[in-house]
Amino acid sequence: MDKKALVVEGGAMRGIFAAGVLDAYLEHEYQPFDFTIGVSAGASNLLGYLAKAKQRSYKVITELATSKDFFSVSRFAVGGNLTDVKWLSDASMVQYPIDLECLFNSIPLYATTTDIGSGQAKYFHVSKENLSGVMEATTALPIAYKRTPCFSGGCFTDGAVADSIPVKEAYRRGARDITVILSHPLSYNMPESSSYWLMKRLLRDTPKVAETLATRAKQYNEALQFIRFPPSDATIRVIAPPEDFPLSV
Repeated sequence: MDKKALVVEGGAMRGIFAAGVLDAYLEHEYQPFDFTIGVSAGASNLLGYLAKAKQRSYKVITELATSKDFFSVSRFAVGGNLTDVKWLSDASMVQYPIDLECLFNSIPLYATTTDIGSGQAKYFHVSKENLSGVMEATTALPIAYKRTPCFSGGCFTDGAVADSIPVKEAYRRGARDITVILSHPLSYNMPESSSYWLMKRLLRDTPKVAETLATRAKQYNEALQFIRFPPSDATIRVIAPPEDFPLSV
């Protein structure tokens, strides 16, 4: 039987757009999906949505993600984290706790990570047992976050490295009615990076991650093409911010 899926892109503070969309879904008790897939901030947003915690994601982004405990240039300058995603995850669970029973009796959530050994995307079904590790890993931006989350026999980094918009994965898992919440306007195309040499140097301990980052724009734009021109047996609904969405990060 064909499935319905919800895919939510990440994008750091741009996740505020998806947070608003998902709050609107909750307001209208709209949860018709068979499974969900989130990446980075998109996975974090889905926690609140699936636990039916309206405005949780908005508060996490506007109150905790703006804290110096999370983002600190001075800390990064002396060898620390630019973005401390473990702190953000832990603090959000303390300050804005969610109903775990509601979460895990809800629609399945898959979070995208990038395996540092292969550079390939790995999609974890989020459970009580792996919640902490997976949520840390899916947001663990290379270079900006120094610790490498390791669990389930591997080590991982931010899912957006390998698959920023996992719409093809949703299709592969049997979804033929797919809703995608983007962080950029639908007209956006990711420009090719000219700094692969720098990534290769900074990520010399994880060369596969550097290789994957070198092809990230190509993979991202291919996902957008899949969305714009889906297979004949699939319907893809897109919710994207307007061209003048007032956020520059």
